Amino acid sequence: IRVSRSFSWSIYRFYISMNVIINFKNSYNTRANKLKEEVRIMLDEVVDPLQQLELIDTLQRIGLAYHYKDQVKKVLKNIYSDSQSHTDTRRKNLYATSLEFRLSRQHGYNVPQDVFNSFKDDNGSFKASLGDDVMGMLYLYEASYLAVELENTMEDARSFTRKHLEEYVKQNNDTYLSTLVSHALELPLHWRMLRFEARWFIDMYERKNDMNPTLLELPLHWRGWGVS
Repeated sequence: IRVSRSFSWSIYRFYISMNVIINFKNSYNTRANKLKEEVRIMLDEVVDPLQQLELIDTLQRIGLAYHYKDQVKKVLKNIYSDSQSHTDTRRKNLYATSLEFRLSRQHGYNVPQDVFNSFKDDNGSFKASLGDDVMGMLYLYEASYLAVELENTMEDARSFTRKHLEEYVKQNNDTYLSTLVSHALELPLHWRMLRFEARWFIDMYERKNDMNPTLLELPLHWRGWGVS
């Protein structure tokens, strides 16, 4: 049987194309694994509790925290133990307290709603001045959805923050923060599907002024070729 030149050339072109794709994929996976290791080092080297919480929160929201589940578990355990042993400076920061509360409860730690008592006035209501801390209010709003039955403080937190956040959105359109707030008001993070939320969050994270380039690049590589 005689093989035509055109047929041979077609096989050759196919072989070359597959070689290019394989080499590109190998390079892509190598980069993804390098980024994964860089994030692992970050988790080990970051010592500030708030920065640790922010890193874990970002990893969860880009959908890749499961790659670091042992480190995440260790960090949250240490933060929880530390908060139980002495008064924590994070209790003076609404944003930090709310973030710690949400992440801790998500991972099974029974953080009491009383951690928010320092943000109340003498009448037991949340201080009106908290309305100026939009990020803190946003994170308190998200934390309120981790409430359990009969937690009045968290119920009050939800109604209090929603009122202020809705007003903020009306007065501040087309900003990064107002987009985050609108997204949360539409449906809280605790009720969203991680896969779809991750795609939205990655696009938003790119717009963040102090975003971490490694955390932005990691999910793009990881999902591009199904690296595990």
